Amino acid sequence: MVNKVNNSRILITGGAGFIGSYVVEELLQLSPKKIIILDNLIRGSLENMKFFADNPAVEFRQGDIRDTNLLEQCIMEVDYVFHMAALRINACAANPHEGFEVMLKATFHVADLCTKHKVKKVIYSSSASVYGLAQHFPTPETDNPYNNQTFYGAAKMWGEQLFRSYKFMHGLDYVALRYFNAYGPRMDTDGKYTEVMIRWLDCIKTGKNPLIYGDGSTSMDFVYVRDIARANIAALQAEVTDEAFNIGNCEETSLKQLLAVLLKVNRSELVAEHREENSINPVSRRLADINKAVKLLNFTPTVSLEQGLKELSDWYFDKTKNK
Repeated sequence: MVNKVNNSRILITGGAGFIGSYVVEELLQLSPKKIIILDNLIRGSLENMKFFADNPAVEFRQGDIRDTNLLEQCIMEVDYVFHMAALRINACAANPHEGFEVMLKATFHVADLCTKHKVKKVIYSSSASVYGLAQHFPTPETDNPYNNQTFYGAAKMWGEQLFRSYKFMHGLDYVALRYFNAYGPRMDTDGKYTEVMIRWLDCIKTGKNPLIYGDGSTSMDFVYVRDIARANIAALQAEVTDEAFNIGNCEETSLKQLLAVLLKVNRSELVAEHREENSINPVSRRLADINKAVKLLNFTPTVSLEQGLKELSDWYFDKTKNK
């Protein structure tokens, strides 16, 4: 396979973020000429970039993808674009107007400017949220998106359809990746919408029994962040366009099972306390069918949940040791 990254120029929107920073690290192993990171540091951080901040191939530009002039300055300099900048699902619900500006309007400008400046390929970060509560488990890419009830999921599906239309109208090559439940080091530990496993690690650190809301049967497909980064590189390298791919770990893990593994890797004897469900979760199951990614991208996940939670825990306790 031809190494498309070698000596190429690449833009990553949201490249200082949780997943984006790992994509940078994967790309650097393949000798790019230049990587431009565009990030406003609202979700991303300088800390996430510390391992490559001094790399001469990396250029960080602090700014917002809603700044169309800045976005164009970045896109006109590159061969490939990873469009990863986005708001979180709860942030879109809390402020749909901002969600529209970031998730739809800015994504439109990405597609339009990539066409204008003849970008060779765009890798678009989509989400399993497009399915809502899926019709089939494991869920193939052919499941329809009509059960989604979130602004975020709707925006991600609109982005996929936008890039598909630009492929049809203008020949813009793209691949969309539907991430299932991403986790790993550099997850948000302080934000308003921190994931449940970070709250449980807080409990393990302070010796408080972790809480499970409801009966703990809600299940997810947890995929490790480095596997997601590898999938992004595979999508760029593959001779594939105009396709969407599930990126998951192909294991259905309930909240009860997740907590059990987290307690195990941390040798903790804490006991879960159950509370009444305080919100209605319309998505009670997730499980990815990744056969399409295996076949067309040569992608398979490599990190088990136990290994991933051990690495997350080590990172978390190191990060918070002086707090």
